[in-house]
Amino acid sequence: MSETGLVHLYCGEGKGKTTAAMGLALRCAGRGHRVVIAQFLKDGTSGECRILAGLEGVTLLSANPVRKFSFQMTQEEKTQTAQAVRRTFDAACAFAVREGARLIVLDEVCAALSCGFLEEQEVTDFLDARPDGMEVVLTGRGPSEALQVRADYITEMVKRRHPFDKGIAAREGIEL
Repeated sequence: MSETGLVHLYCGEGKGKTTAAMGLALRCAGRGHRVVIAQFLKDGTSGECRILAGLEGVTLLSANPVRKFSFQMTQEEKTQTAQAVRRTFDAACAFAVREGARLIVLDEVCAALSCGFLEEQEVTDFLDARPDGMEVVLTGRGPSEALQVRADYITEMVKRRHPFDKGIAAREGIEL
């Protein structure tokens, strides 16, 4: 019996979008399913990525060649990043389909879209044409209406308080 794959959208200004997505990836991999994770504008070195990448059946791809926030990038770096994001998106989607992945996580896809590094039509075309049993997780701030319409789950993380506001930087093992 083939299960219907649904679309999850973890969005908002609060902490926890990637954490929730990685938790679902861990759950899925723990049940023996193939998982593909594509991180956009991140380098794939966070604690959860290190563990997940070492698990059987999990493939992790990342696209942040200049290792900067988009607002810090020169125009040349933005062009380079856009090319890397497109390659990573295409590779992750093709691999997930070819390998029969149960879950694909497109982490920070909303940022990749809002920065113009990826075209919304590419993402919506993939969502509309994905295999029936493939679950998809989209994360990021400010998701478009087109993504929201396609989502079966929408979970918004609301920031009420964050240590960064007091000048506390991201800490290894907690935020990194």
